[in-house]
Amino acid sequence: MRGWWQDLTDLVLPAECSGCGRPRTVLCPKCRAALTGAVPGRVRPVPEPPGLPVVHAAAPYADQVRATLLAHKERGALTLARPLGAALARAVRAGAGRREVPLLLVPVPSARGAVRARGHDPVRRIALAAAGELRRSGRRARVVGVLRQRRAVADQSGLNSRQRLGNVAGALEVRAGGVPLLAGGHLVLVDDLMTTGASLAEAARAVREAVGHIGGSRTVYERATREGREERIGGSREEGRNATYGVPGKARANGTGRLVRAAVIAAPPDSFEINWN
Repeated sequence: MRGWWQDLTDLVLPAECSGCGRPRTVLCPKCRAALTGAVPGRVRPVPEPPGLPVVHAAAPYADQVRATLLAHKERGALTLARPLGAALARAVRAGAGRREVPLLLVPVPSARGAVRARGHDPVRRIALAAAGELRRSGRRARVVGVLRQRRAVADQSGLNSRQRLGNVAGALEVRAGGVPLLAGGHLVLVDDLMTTGASLAEAARAVREAVGHIGGSRTVYERATREGREERIGGSREEGRNATYGVPGKARANGTGRLVRAAVIAAPPDSFEINWN
């Protein structure tokens, strides 16, 4: 009900820019440029959690971008989903690989209590907008909402990187019947924000574990982590190429053994400054 009412009021009431407060515009040109005008880049937190996939972000988490994300997530400014989705689509494209391979966008789930309190699921809403943006540009893409929390986690705010890793360790799983939906495309974990990378690393673990058991194959998580490290050292040599985990051939035959990537709208400014060479 809250989401429907917010959509209606956004249409009939005067709005102000969520990024800077400029009147009578949902997102002014300057704030829209801050969100979607930068070239997406690879980002990495320090310290980097084990198993974190390669992550691309659209913009630094600061100023107008921060205000826009908070307005959508916490204040229910639902009309921001489209420009936020456009920003996420740019980050997805930056690490997506070959154009002929479909993209499967897997949202990192929010806690059920947070979704109820907000009246909407902000990451899923943005992911749907991003998939639409990708399709309009000629890229096959769809949202696959297969991840769920299997246990409660504490609020991550105020926790350091080690505490966040412990907080989310083992907290996610692929829901029953969700594994077949992960076949036939490049898997891209999506979220609105990356800070320490703990949530993305846990989401990657859950996806790799689930798809590695199809057809009798079994994920070798240590190998997945090692390949991620090798990719960071060797640049983009894995770009557009299948990377299988577990028994060669079995995972590839099911279309589920592709390298997991991640894309977010924003990340801390200093995470863009890591030298990847």
